[in-house]
Amino acid sequence: MPINVSIVIYKHTVAEIRPLVDVLRGSEYVSEIFLIDNSPLEQEEFVDLGVTYIFNNKNIGYGAAHNIAIRKTLEQHVAYHLVLNPDIVFKTEILAKIDDFMNNNSNIGLLMPKVYYPNGEIQYLCKLLPTPFDLIFRRFLPKAWTKKRTDVFELRASGYNQIMDVPYLSGCFMFLRTESVRKVGLFDERFFMYPEDIDLTRRIHEKYRTVFYPQVSVVHQHAQGSYAVGRLLFIHMKNMIKYFNKWGWFFDAERRIINKETLKQLK
Repeated sequence: MPINVSIVIYKHTVAEIRPLVDVLRGSEYVSEIFLIDNSPLEQEEFVDLGVTYIFNNKNIGYGAAHNIAIRKTLEQHVAYHLVLNPDIVFKTEILAKIDDFMNNNSNIGLLMPKVYYPNGEIQYLCKLLPTPFDLIFRRFLPKAWTKKRTDVFELRASGYNQIMDVPYLSGCFMFLRTESVRKVGLFDERFFMYPEDIDLTRRIHEKYRTVFYPQVSVVHQHAQGSYAVGRLLFIHMKNMIKYFNKWGWFFDAERRIINKETLKQLK
């Protein structure tokens, strides 16, 4: 079935984006590629890549920018929409495998593949629904103090070698069944950046399966900017506060139930 793709860029160059666009254009499954530009200056050269280039004239945020493309996918009644980071690298053929798996499992609303760092290490992006400790407090403590809890939070005991239903999947590669987004809603635009993937995965998880699919893999050149840059750390904290204001800080019965069921499937 056809797939639309959206990539949100910010001060990227054509040279940086071209390899990813070439991979997408090499797939017979990809219908339309949306390049949503949150940069301060327009770059018309992106149109030459054979994409639908949309310039926002300001940084409206990650989720809000992807929503522009997802709304068009909903209007077109295209079966699948892939939310993609610009720093993802993969081989064209994985899209056919994912498409086939989704076609044979209509109860899956969202899928994420196995994700590696460029050096070949696994990125542990399958997570439980977070508590304030998991997203805010632990970053200020020595890793040795929080390792055991982090291992559970990131489902490391699974070995990342089996198909799993996971309530929090990373926004770097979100393969969405369009029907699921139509039912639960788009990215929550109150979040400028960071927790929008947690929020959307959680809402889809309530009505569909949200699946980690390790039979295919991608490389993510993830920089963890909020750990390194003061301004990004402030944005991270501000949006995490919004997330917990929405779902609950320390009293979140649904979180407790979902996390318990997630861990149960791994035993």
